[in-house]
Amino acid sequence: MNEERITEKLNILADAAKYDVSCSSSGSKRKNDNKGLGNASNGICHSYTEDGRCVSLLKILLTNHCIFDCAYCVSRKSNDIKRAAFTVQEVVDLTINFYRRNYIEGLFLSSGIFKDADYTMERLVLIAKKLRTEHKFNGYIHLKSIPGASDELMNEAGLYADRLSVNLEMPTEAGLKLLAPDKSHQEMIKPMGYLKKAIIQRTEEKKIFKKAPMFAPAGQSTQVIIGATPENDNQILHSANYFYKNFNLRRVYYSGYVPVLADSRLPALNTSVPMVRENRLYQADWLMRNYGFHVNEIVNDGQPHLDLDIDPKLGWAIRNMHEFPIDINKADLRMILRVPGIGVQSAHKIVSARRFGKLNWDQIKQLGVSLNRAKYFIICNSSEFERRDLTGNNIKQFILATSHSKYLKNTQTQLNLF
Repeated sequence: MNEERITEKLNILADAAKYDVSCSSSGSKRKNDNKGLGNASNGICHSYTEDGRCVSLLKILLTNHCIFDCAYCVSRKSNDIKRAAFTVQEVVDLTINFYRRNYIEGLFLSSGIFKDADYTMERLVLIAKKLRTEHKFNGYIHLKSIPGASDELMNEAGLYADRLSVNLEMPTEAGLKLLAPDKSHQEMIKPMGYLKKAIIQRTEEKKIFKKAPMFAPAGQSTQVIIGATPENDNQILHSANYFYKNFNLRRVYYSGYVPVLADSRLPALNTSVPMVRENRLYQADWLMRNYGFHVNEIVNDGQPHLDLDIDPKLGWAIRNMHEFPIDINKADLRMILRVPGIGVQSAHKIVSARRFGKLNWDQIKQLGVSLNRAKYFIICNSSEFERRDLTGNNIKQFILATSHSKYLKNTQTQLNLF
């Protein structure tokens, strides 16, 4: 009977956790040097490591009981759903049992808030502590920090978790006031500030004392829901940029609003956020973090929305045709990174390879460049691709046509397999 009840809880609380997307473990390097269980590696939680390995984790809520009544949340207190709560030991046992069966490589643990923030956070921390100290578990642990919890609990959480995150939930303070009037924007920001200072301090200590304990080695992240409130992409990305710069976040996750509850403050139940919008925000975020783009180059008051038809890097290039074409054998790394079809690794390979001789089209392709995009924006040491007097709109249409043709070809290939 107890096993049946645990299974029922697992079904309820794993389903409730699916709306939280901020669960990548990239950045943690917790080594198994105490003859314990597990070994955290880059990319845990339904993600892929750099070598292409798919890894996963147990992703659950401690409870879906909650004292808050946020309009967008399926676990809000006024929603008529089946409620459940794990005990601390139940989560510990599930994690260890699932790990031993090779189902998971880590734990992502969030929770509704029952009683108060400290009461909930204390239990989240105790689960991580038991896994680390009693079971010598070295797998990845991501804890969702509870806004309003004490600094002491936040500090203890950082000692046992690889990553901590505080969900901002809405991109702006105005959006949060509209849909979650019981919550405080400042109360959400406060633990982010504490974690930033603590991570910096412990990193400096680690440089001096090699045996100093790790503190949230995979850093902190957050999640914002898009589409539940009317913020445009300009507001969303500027908000993300603010938190990257001021709180040293590793990641901002963008979760498209899922219409599961009827509420006059929310979009209609049949109004879903297009998956492509979520994808474009992630692409824009990647440009900000890895390609040297300033947020104002991607979106601004005059360009408040990302183009859903093309990726934001191609969008920037088309709006700035006066910057192109660039000579791939002479341009600096900054401009090479801005060429559509050239990724970070390929850009560095180009800069390294051209020291030994001028590169031609075949060599550039071998370095991983997507020539069907890049050819409109670069020249190199061989006969140039036919370059007509193309406008940005011409290039956009050519690329869209090529992408559509490839999609149809791949679809036909898949159909031919049956």
